[in-house]
Amino acid sequence: MGKLFGTDGIRGIVGENLTAELAYRVGQAVAVTLAEEKGRQPLITIGMDTRISSDMLEGALIAGITSVGGDVMPLGTIPTPAVAYLTIKVEADAGVVISASHNPFEHNGIKVFNGQGYKLSDALEDRVEAKILSDDPMPIKKGGEIGKRIHGMKNLKYEYIKHLRGTVQDDLGGLRVLIDCANGAAAATAPDLFADFAIEADFIHRKPNGVNINLKCGSTHLKSLAAMVTAGEYDLGIAFDGDADRCLMIDEKGNVVDGDKTMAVCGRYMRDQGLLTGRAIVGTVMSNLGLHEFCNKNNIRLICTPVGDRNVLEKMLEFGYRIGGEQSGHTIFTDYATTGDGQLTALQFLQILKRSGQTASELASICPSYPQTLVNVELPNQPGLKEGVMASQALAEAVKREEELLGGEGRVLVRPSGTEPLIRVMVEAKTVRQADECAGRLADLVKTLKL
Repeated sequence: MGKLFGTDGIRGIVGENLTAELAYRVGQAVAVTLAEEKGRQPLITIGMDTRISSDMLEGALIAGITSVGGDVMPLGTIPTPAVAYLTIKVEADAGVVISASHNPFEHNGIKVFNGQGYKLSDALEDRVEAKILSDDPMPIKKGGEIGKRIHGMKNLKYEYIKHLRGTVQDDLGGLRVLIDCANGAAAATAPDLFADFAIEADFIHRKPNGVNINLKCGSTHLKSLAAMVTAGEYDLGIAFDGDADRCLMIDEKGNVVDGDKTMAVCGRYMRDQGLLTGRAIVGTVMSNLGLHEFCNKNNIRLICTPVGDRNVLEKMLEFGYRIGGEQSGHTIFTDYATTGDGQLTALQFLQILKRSGQTASELASICPSYPQTLVNVELPNQPGLKEGVMASQALAEAVKREEELLGGEGRVLVRPSGTEPLIRVMVEAKTVRQADECAGRLADLVKTLKL
């Protein structure tokens, strides 16, 4: 993918490998590349999450874009999928998101959508990256050719909320939900969105201060939400991540409803309504064996791609499939969105929950979960190190041995993170003990390989 862009844009620790100077250069490169493509100066939207560094990076990006003649439409604090939707709505040429999703506040990132709300193609991304890394000067504009910032755009978030509201027909009355905004971008939209329904919605972690995004809350830290859901006798708990493009849920018993279970519930409902194109759900190689079992029993095809919502979406668009996603909570409904959208996912699940007359635990029980252990092995942030570990013959042989020990009743997946200096070791097995022991042995091996 190159030296800067990973699987989800440019990511880094602010002040170390992600600086205001780099953001300025990115803004210039994006605007110049789009001007070459369009034959005119581009219009670019910008949205961001609640990290303390997001304002700084926004300012640098705006300066970079306008310095080469591009116009900017800042959307303020807003979820990632809202930027994709509003970029299409206002007919902008591109949309930029400043966010590091579920990562700690010290991290941030820059992601670019094209004018159709999809991530940039590899070819266009490569052109942008080449300009960023080049020593050639950018074509700085003067006088009336300097780009302008278009003010008053922050209220566009209500157009996005209106769009989400229109994806469900029910008022959801009678349901009680507890919503965790992760002190992130959802805090700017979820209260207004759910106020449009007759649902009884309470909120936690909706007071961002710049450094508490994802801090022991949101979709990566579900324990507090689960405890509050059971103690408060809620019908469902809903957890977003920092930029609200993913959603995990908690049933009334305190159990996690992950992305696989969500796709099973929504996929079966869509099948029954005649809406499941190709009778297919698109998952990834990380999808639990339980989702495979559910699909086999329900005459639904499960199509697995490499990890990453970009890969899922590409497969969906290629064949016209209408639902796909990841176990981690990125769920894509192509009827309504061009990217994963946590709030959209929550609404789709709530409408099915309301219409089913069942509890959330009953609804989610259609998709079993096999014991799964995921171990993240941290590596020094050195170029090529992850690739070197993955190419190790010792690792390949160890994975093969572990798969033989599982005897065909489990699976092993070792892969590099696309956004962090990590090797992820995932094991599924018949028992938690088997999964833990297998993952532990492989993680210990990876730690020796990084030396």
